[in-house]
Amino acid sequence: MNMAEALEASVVESVNAIYLLFSSYLVFVMQLGFAMLCAGSVRAKNAMNIMLTNVVDAVVGTVSYYLFGFAFAFGSGTNPFIGTSLFALEGIPNESYDYSYFLYEWAFAIAVAGITSGSIAERTQFGAYLVFSFLLTGFVYPVVAHWVWSPTGWLSPNYSGSSGLLFGAGAIDFAGSRVVHMVGGVAGLWGAIIEGPRVGRFDAFGKPVAMRGHNATLVVLGTFLLWFGWFGFNPGSFNKILVPYPDAPYQGNWTGVGRTAVTTALAGSTAGLVTLFGRRLLVGHWDALDVCNGLLGGFVAITSGCSVVEPWAALVCGFVSAWVLIGLNALALKLRFDDPLEAAQLHGGCGAWGLLFTGLFAKEELVVQVYNSGEVGLRRPFGLLMGGGWGLLGAQVVELLAILGWVSITMALLFLVLSKLRLLRISVDEELAGLDVSRHGGYAYADDNHPRFYGEYLRIQDEARS
Repeated sequence: MNMAEALEASVVESVNAIYLLFSSYLVFVMQLGFAMLCAGSVRAKNAMNIMLTNVVDAVVGTVSYYLFGFAFAFGSGTNPFIGTSLFALEGIPNESYDYSYFLYEWAFAIAVAGITSGSIAERTQFGAYLVFSFLLTGFVYPVVAHWVWSPTGWLSPNYSGSSGLLFGAGAIDFAGSRVVHMVGGVAGLWGAIIEGPRVGRFDAFGKPVAMRGHNATLVVLGTFLLWFGWFGFNPGSFNKILVPYPDAPYQGNWTGVGRTAVTTALAGSTAGLVTLFGRRLLVGHWDALDVCNGLLGGFVAITSGCSVVEPWAALVCGFVSAWVLIGLNALALKLRFDDPLEAAQLHGGCGAWGLLFTGLFAKEELVVQVYNSGEVGLRRPFGLLMGGGWGLLGAQVVELLAILGWVSITMALLFLVLSKLRLLRISVDEELAGLDVSRHGGYAYADDNHPRFYGEYLRIQDEARS
């Protein structure tokens, strides 16, 4: 390699590193979005607690992912189910796993526990957060990431093992509808089931009692911060932007980045719009908080196939995801399932739809571009409704079932053990008083006072007696 070629290669690597780092920073901003969304969605007496749990998810997750998670996800070896070398970070930087790549994957990992914490908000002991956050980030999530995103993972669309791609296609989950969102949503589902609903959430006849969040402004702020971060979450998953296609050197990954951002925006916006009118028909008024959740549901769903579908298909994705969320929320109320942030329905349900959507609408040309650098003449399974057969959809269903089973076994067991040890749920008195004053030494807002919360305490007691 001469001097000019070496200089060109260094420029390419520099641009790729900067792009990946910038995407990492955008994804990390989503932690602030989660914090604001959660804070606004709970009652004021629990605002400090939920913000603390979001901080804990980040700091505990950072340590656990460094010590164990990154190795389990991307450690060297050929095991299709788990990375086999601990402390894999010690071996970087190198061509495969440099520090920029670690930071990007870390930003994804710490987002998972934040999803789960929303499902069990307002009634969980703080120590339980520490335990599940460490395990989820350091072990449960990384195993799934290895299956789908490691080149040796058994579900990977880039699988390099001797048995070849699953159904000749591999499972396409480009940015994590299932790897991130469904893992967090299913974990939250089991946590909420095992803990049970909040005190006063359902009356003596099983009818739901409204417990709306205390600050719509924070919910909207959090939603827009998450939208902003999703432009790192989805387009950033190309990892390296300056990767030219061998058969078309003037095209490359950079041609897919803009399209991925557009499909992301379209799916979220369509879901938000459908939720706006759908909830208007169902409840009789316009609801900003429902629209925010609908918008996020569209983002969750498109995250799987954002890079391999056309923009028109993103409209379909968003439309269906809105009704998936509305339907699951209605079902949750009938089953007396209490999730303060609708996290299990939103991230789990819409994440599941996103995987199926990809198996139905992925376009062959775009699949080849993303996973085979646009190789001319290459054929591989693509969306069923696009004429690509059942291979890709079958792989998507297998991924869905595998993740559902893995997360259910590990996290349900963890929550059951914590519950049996009486380390999971706070007492009724503490819940009625609020976690901020009972566990964190005071309220999140200076003008909050005891009479206000004492009045709420008496109201809930009266409802419980009746």
